[in-house]
Amino acid sequence: SATNQIPILGTSVTDYASALDIDDWNGATGTNISGTSDGVPAQAQAELLQEVFADAKNVGLLYCSGEPNSKFQADEIRPILEEMGYKVKDYTFADSNDVAQVTANACDDCDVLYIPTDNTAASNAELINNVCLEKKVPVVAGEEGLCSGCGCVTLSISYYDLGFVTGEMAAEILANGADVSTMEIQYAPFTGEYNAVNCELLGVTVPEGFEAIETEA
Repeated sequence: SATNQIPILGTSVTDYASALDIDDWNGATGTNISGTSDGVPAQAQAELLQEVFADAKNVGLLYCSGEPNSKFQADEIRPILEEMGYKVKDYTFADSNDVAQVTANACDDCDVLYIPTDNTAASNAELINNVCLEKKVPVVAGEEGLCSGCGCVTLSISYYDLGFVTGEMAAEILANGADVSTMEIQYAPFTGEYNAVNCELLGVTVPEGFEAIETEA
């Protein structure tokens, strides 16, 4: 709202179309805004969950109701998981105060939880982890940091790589006069990673080729 002239580059915005209320999305915003996204395709995340937890029947989507980025990811993955045959239910917390109770409710009802990239969940990862381990319910996480705190497996992007790509986009604008309105949103490649401690505690078999995340535990 402050300017429609000065180029603005975002980093790690999950979905620019939702953030900017763009209906006819074609990869570029058509405005003075562009940048990078930390979104990992919902189809790939769902396939990971299916590969690791093929015998599960009930999947809980755990996230903060006040974060549009999280709701967007939940809305994307839900129909895919349902098409795969899972029964899927959302479990949302409004803030940090009800994370423990909502997580406990989700664990009581579900075989596995999926947590998208969610700032509130990330800030309360240790609390979520304690509840999930006690109830022996594994988590598929939306990114590496969350997986390190409370997950078992994830398909995660590198936030360093995202920042680097955003810097390259800025250089194109400043040095080469690139038109920000036509610059398509850029994505970083994602890799399979796992939390070795949680996988061992919960007996989760890690897909071949996944990399262990360094944890403090």
